[in-house]
Amino acid sequence: MKFRDFRLLATLCLGSALLTVAVPGFASIASSHAQPSSSTTSTPFTTPNTDTCPQKTRPPAPIDESEVPAPGKPTPSALAVPATPIGGARMGECGVVLPKGAPVAPEEISATSWMVSDLDTGEVLAAKDPHGRYRPASTIKVLLATVALRALDLNKTVIGTQADADVDGTRVGIGPGGRYTNLQLMQALIMASGNDAAHAVATQLGGDEAAVTKMNNLARSLSALDTRAATPSGLDGPGMSTSAYDLSALFREAMSIPLFAELIHTEQVDFPGFPKDPKNPDDTDHPGFPIGNDNQLLYNYDGALGGKTGYTDDARQTFVAAAQRGGRRLTVTLLQADVKPIRPWEQAARLLDYGFALPSGARVGTLPSPERIVPKDAPPLATPPPSSSDDTVTQAEPHGEAHRSTTKTLLLVGGVVLVLALLVGARRVSRPRRDRYRR
Repeated sequence: MKFRDFRLLATLCLGSALLTVAVPGFASIASSHAQPSSSTTSTPFTTPNTDTCPQKTRPPAPIDESEVPAPGKPTPSALAVPATPIGGARMGECGVVLPKGAPVAPEEISATSWMVSDLDTGEVLAAKDPHGRYRPASTIKVLLATVALRALDLNKTVIGTQADADVDGTRVGIGPGGRYTNLQLMQALIMASGNDAAHAVATQLGGDEAAVTKMNNLARSLSALDTRAATPSGLDGPGMSTSAYDLSALFREAMSIPLFAELIHTEQVDFPGFPKDPKNPDDTDHPGFPIGNDNQLLYNYDGALGGKTGYTDDARQTFVAAAQRGGRRLTVTLLQADVKPIRPWEQAARLLDYGFALPSGARVGTLPSPERIVPKDAPPLATPPPSSSDDTVTQAEPHGEAHRSTTKTLLLVGGVVLVLALLVGARRVSRPRRDRYRR
């Protein structure tokens, strides 16, 4: 191959790379034309079957030793199963539960259990194994946040400890000696799912054991009888359990707190740093940093109100979120999901689309009525601010679909112009330069 052929090949490769960045799907289109039609495919995905009620009394067996009780502590027994299903007779079904005459449920859902419900009326629109028992992972922080937001002085400043910094799992970055208001701890807990923030919050509630007791008492008062917290953060522990039905009810209760609704809708805030370790002469001060909301549905789904993510090895992917469309607000929950065939937030989006498409009045059950679970003088379910924030919470500049669409358009136009220019140059390189040798 001659040198000019190498240049032509390089130009074409660069052009393809630019189009791949500018046009989503270009690479797969090109690949489909380049590959023979007889290429092999992977095994089709199958949604887990729950028709035989495998998790009626307790979650699946753990895959590690995270639920082994501490020495001297008993193994928790399974939570009692109510004789009459909470929420209506159909909530006792274990397979897919749909309204009469409704279309089939969306495909590509790997969640073993899920539910779509109306945030305001409490109507359950559709579900799968609604009272099946699974592990909540960090979605249990919804319950901790509800307890803490009603009990703590949000303006109080607390000092970070080494115990906060040493917790297992996801940490936002609390450091010893750092000064944090309870509001900032709630931001770290709800937006960034910090287990260190959960530890700091639980410490103010009397410690992990006292915080868990308060969480479980609240769950029982909400008729969430499939739920038992074992840790404040959602790390797996002995007896940890929840259900899609319960998680929907817990989230609905949390959404009655205006600040919770605001925090799950917030994209980014600044978080304090902490001082250098006086025992380490090589250490330096640790400056503050921004923390972002880890819920991708918030950035990618039209009308998303926010929610809470979760993951542990035993729980797998868990998710709870809400969205608004046409004056209607729906909640979606996922338990024991996986990142295949699509990510959990994308599965949630499919289920939300399905729920919004159902006619008004279509339902298969109900969440506990507000009169049963909260005082009559409690505030109505909160609505997060549509855009700008107040002095309490600082939102980042939006970077949703409109921003991404503009960026993609600029990339596409610029990429096409550059590719055409490069191709013209390549043609000139490959053409014989006769003028140079003309006598």
